[in-house]
Amino acid sequence: MALNNIIVVSDTHCGCRLGLCPPEVSLDGGGKYYASPLQLRLFEMWQYFWGQWVPEVTHGEPFAVVVNGDSMDGVHHNSVTQISHNLTDQQRIAVEVLRPVYEYARGQLYMVRGTEAHVGKSGQNEEALAEQLGAIPDEAGNYARWDLWAEVGPGLVHITHHIGTTGRTHYESSAVMAELGEAYAEAGRWGRRAPDVVVRSHRHRHIKIEVPTRAGSGISVVTPGWQLQTPFVWRMPGGRSSLPQIGGIIIYNEGGRLKEDHKVWDIDRSGTVQI
Repeated sequence: MALNNIIVVSDTHCGCRLGLCPPEVSLDGGGKYYASPLQLRLFEMWQYFWGQWVPEVTHGEPFAVVVNGDSMDGVHHNSVTQISHNLTDQQRIAVEVLRPVYEYARGQLYMVRGTEAHVGKSGQNEEALAEQLGAIPDEAGNYARWDLWAEVGPGLVHITHHIGTTGRTHYESSAVMAELGEAYAEAGRWGRRAPDVVVRSHRHRHIKIEVPTRAGSGISVVTPGWQLQTPFVWRMPGGRSSLPQIGGIIIYNEGGRLKEDHKVWDIDRSGTVQI
């Protein structure tokens, strides 16, 4: 059955003390981890996103879900922000977070591989997670794929995780526009159909570029994430003053044209002290 809606979420970084996590999780060996107050707030946003926002924007119609990479945090860059360095624990957390999403999508769940530093070489840890969740496999039988080409109504969408990053706000749109231009150039070079929408993630910041085309509009969009600021982000020029962007997007068919909508929250900045 052709669907008119795709929900895309990404960068949950389950297993990180700054990532998406249920209120309480069981760890290998019988221990427990209890989410921090900010993680509890993230999880409330996650529940609102699926329980209220998605039903509203889909108007009760069926939809597919794409988890666009970095669903687990992994053991990376000598960091110590993980709940556990045992990847079994991280996968258990990710399953608890994402299993309901499979049910919401009525089995129409697709998973895209993210950054190897987070999900293992060749995305092997995300592959194991995707198989456990029952994600729809690609033509090679992989449950987590590197990219996804999807027809939504009459339009074509290309989804993959990576995109260039920048620490400067005034360059934030550059790589986003480049993704669309490169998609058009490559399609023209080989005589293939160009995507109407390209979706990327990785940055944890939402931005959309829309350009006029014969079909209406071409859209290039980057999804927000579900992780708070990590020590790595605090080192970046833009990260020092920006706030985390939390949420997801929908690509939908309206009257034969593809459009994008989104739900994005920010997190309050740290409190002010009186000197």
